Amino acid sequence: MPVCKPCLAGALLLGLGACTTVGPVPGTVEYAAATVSRAYDCGLRVDRSRIIARLDRQERQRFIEANAGYAVKSYKAPRRCEASERERVQGEIGALARR
Repeated sequence: MPVCKPCLAGALLLGLGACTTVGPVPGTVEYAAATVSRAYDCGLRVDRSRIIARLDRQERQRFIEANAGYAVKSYKAPRRCEASERERVQGEIGALARR
């Protein structure tokens, strides 16, 4: 049986290596929704209606649905952000509002 233990351990390590969380892809509506949600977590002021107005008509509903999903996750597990993350998110929100 000692031969099987390293084999099992290797299989577990490979399995854990594949367990990564993948967030939304930058530039997508889902990414914009996640960024808006994170901005709220960081206590930033967000003009959500202005961001929605700049989206294509077909993308607006996807944004609203994705944003609602992120809001629920954020409410269940709120996270604070550090100054560097807050600055990054603030810049992204500004870019979304000008998009």
